Amino acid sequence: MNSFKQRIEAFKEVLSALKIKSRVIFALVLRETRTTFGNSSLGYVWAILTPAIGVALLVVIFAFASRQPPFGQSLALFFATGFLSYEYYNKLANSLMTVIDANKALLLYPVVTPTAAICARFILISITYLLIMFIFYGTLVLFGLADLPAYPIQLLWAFFTIGLLGLGVGVFNCSMIIFWDSWRQIFQIINRPLFFISGIFFIPSLLPERALGFLKWNPVLHLIEWVRTSYYPNYDSRVLDKIYVLSIAFILIALGLLGERYFRNKRS
Repeated sequence: MNSFKQRIEAFKEVLSALKIKSRVIFALVLRETRTTFGNSSLGYVWAILTPAIGVALLVVIFAFASRQPPFGQSLALFFATGFLSYEYYNKLANSLMTVIDANKALLLYPVVTPTAAICARFILISITYLLIMFIFYGTLVLFGLADLPAYPIQLLWAFFTIGLLGLGVGVFNCSMIIFWDSWRQIFQIINRPLFFISGIFFIPSLLPERALGFLKWNPVLHLIEWVRTSYYPNYDSRVLDKIYVLSIAFILIALGLLGERYFRNKRS
């Protein structure tokens, strides 16, 4: 009987701790929203429009160059599946890297932990990009420039995995700059070429095997291939390895969280 009561009390304590944690994260999300977009809704609208404008510019440039879509009938859809996927990953990887420095004052409060700050920014960015993709793809469908996704559940899994990889890279970066501040610049050097080698502008499966042997190490390429195999009904990828990209994401998340805890005493 006493054992049962102890379990009930332990469960209540865990539930209470989870409620407090969720309230803290929600409050941090609201703070991140105001800090990032300001008090005006115009800031949030601009954040949604910026990636869409990027895709539109790509379409206009290639259209004037008489470029046919590498796959399918819509240039806008092909570039959107690549560009928006890359932008979501890139936003997480770069933004989460600075989340500890941005919340130093709040971290003095015991209820505000580094993981809560990371979760809050991750949630805000993920919701923003989910909305961006929904609006952009929906607009293409509305104007007859794209069909509905062939495998919507797989597309959601692809979006979820992009978030995991961005979270992993961001948290890993966050722990690295605690130990080595120059990592900020080094990461930018490493990350910048991914825009050109992740399949945004081309179909990786059409490349020679020698080139694929190198490109297959790039997890972002696998994510973009995952999005396209989910959206197009007949997109056949000989590159996509879902286990590989999920493994990389979880390994980086684990290393990042362990590194943040280990190097926590190095923060001033």
